[in-house]
Amino acid sequence: MTISTLVTHSGGFHADEVLSTVILSRLYPEAEVVRSRSSAWITPADGRLIYDVGGAYDPEAGIFDHHQRESPLREDETPYSSFGLVWKHFGMAFLRSFDIPETELETIHASFDRSFVLPVDQVDNGTVSVSEAGPLSSMTLPGLIETLKPVFDDTDPESETRAFHAAVGIARQFVEARVNRSAAKRRAEVLAAEAVRAAGESPILELPMGMPFRPAVIEAGADHLLFVVTPRGDGEWTLGGIRKHEQGFEQRADLPAAWAGLSGSELEQVSGVTGAKFCHKARFIAAASNRDAILKMAELAVQEVRRLDAGGESGEGQAAAT
Repeated sequence: MTISTLVTHSGGFHADEVLSTVILSRLYPEAEVVRSRSSAWITPADGRLIYDVGGAYDPEAGIFDHHQRESPLREDETPYSSFGLVWKHFGMAFLRSFDIPETELETIHASFDRSFVLPVDQVDNGTVSVSEAGPLSSMTLPGLIETLKPVFDDTDPESETRAFHAAVGIARQFVEARVNRSAAKRRAEVLAAEAVRAAGESPILELPMGMPFRPAVIEAGADHLLFVVTPRGDGEWTLGGIRKHEQGFEQRADLPAAWAGLSGSELEQVSGVTGAKFCHKARFIAAASNRDAILKMAELAVQEVRRLDAGGESGEGQAAAT
């Protein structure tokens, strides 16, 4: 069936129908978006998809509302919003419109549903309040979409429609960027897993480019890895730590205390590494002008960790180690 009309309610808008419109309008770019509560529009018809209005959930008839008494529930009995229903039925087709391998679709679909769609369902149905985000509540996506509504004394009859379409355009960028990042994360997991295997028993992980790598390290059980080296622009390389936990900043190992906050010739002198360029004062990242230099810095960092683990004290200089 050709979809020619996407129908949602008129009046004030919320994140669920805005995000539903993002999904459906990508799949049916030629379809007209109609905002109405008129029975002539919110009654199922050929070529019509109706969402967040209509008082029924009937996928075969093309109607996806959740405001009726017997509203649709997820398996864990969390109520759906229209966004959750649209994602359930159209999410896979939406993902296929991106350059995502078929083998990754189900994983990304489930991840996006859990991390992005479910919170919108919860907020829209009142099972979670954006106020739970504390001072950042107005910065959540549902909160930001609320700020796009016309102000109370804007009497232009077209202002809500203009604001709705503006909100859809903004929300589209977030949704599509999130999907692209999810797909990129899956690609990174493959590359990082290959790098972990190549590292073997070495405590130094070398990546071909900057990418998310911690999930691959955890998946491989590579507890021996302490530092990661990565190329960046202009031939430079970086040396960084690996966070102990998903949240927080504690590292498995810090860079040498003697390097903290140094740069240029001062860092070269203290470390004994020609080409050493910078070390953050918090000792979680350093940089060098080439791969050989960064690998020397990584080896020195490992030696320092092992020396401290053996009961030594952190020294002020390491030039003698090279």
